[in-house]
Amino acid sequence: MLTEAYDVVEDKRVRMARVGSGPPLLLLHGYPDTLQIWSALAPLLATRFDVIAFDWPGTGGSGAWSGGATPFDLARRVVRLLDHWQLPRATLVAHDMGGQAALALAATKPSRIDRIVVMNSLVIPSYATSWEIDLLRRFRINRLLLRHFPRLVFHRALSTSVAGLPAALRADLWSRFRPRPARDFIVRMCAGYEGTLAKLETLYDQMRVPVHIVWGEQDHHFPLAQGQRLHERIPGSTLDVIPGGGHWMVWDRAEEVAEVIAGRSHDAT
Repeated sequence: MLTEAYDVVEDKRVRMARVGSGPPLLLLHGYPDTLQIWSALAPLLATRFDVIAFDWPGTGGSGAWSGGATPFDLARRVVRLLDHWQLPRATLVAHDMGGQAALALAATKPSRIDRIVVMNSLVIPSYATSWEIDLLRRFRINRLLLRHFPRLVFHRALSTSVAGLPAALRADLWSRFRPRPARDFIVRMCAGYEGTLAKLETLYDQMRVPVHIVWGEQDHHFPLAQGQRLHERIPGSTLDVIPGGGHWMVWDRAEEVAEVIAGRSHDAT
């Protein structure tokens, strides 16, 4: 598990972890994740980078911020964090719902980005996903399930994403997902994402920052076709497939993922 700390950003508490030294690299998680989903990958990247993981404001151990919950809103929050940490530029490594925020930031504020790494995300809204994701993309069903059946949603997410999470990690994810305010924010995120993904997709062919796409071959929720199409849409992007990798490959295939990220970083320089 990563050693946690709390920072205060614009009078709001942000739970974070910071390890390593080198060029700054931010880790953007999805849901029902917290920064601890990076606890296997972050130390491996820390040999080359100043790695910062944090809980999205409004989720995990971070306090809620005012404003919307679309990928573009979350991208603006990343800029505010970069400003607070006095980081003019950074690499973003993003997974699941963090992927869309990274893409939005690359499209709208490329001067703040060295490169982005997008993994196992819903990036092509018209392409197939798992039936669970398809169900959760429907606002009223999403709101019903997240508000009234959180344990069902949580256990289904874990069972279809990775096997054998350690008890401490599982407990952290559940304890941070369980509170009603965190789940309410996730409901807003899902609605905001669903309403703006089509707009985000129109920006892919305009991106000029380096985009590295890393996908799990066996991702149950977001099939490889999502990553392949994203690669086709973004000029100059690269695509690496983790053989046999599932949705939470950042945990159970961390060494392979770290090798790809570090290797592509070397190529970019």
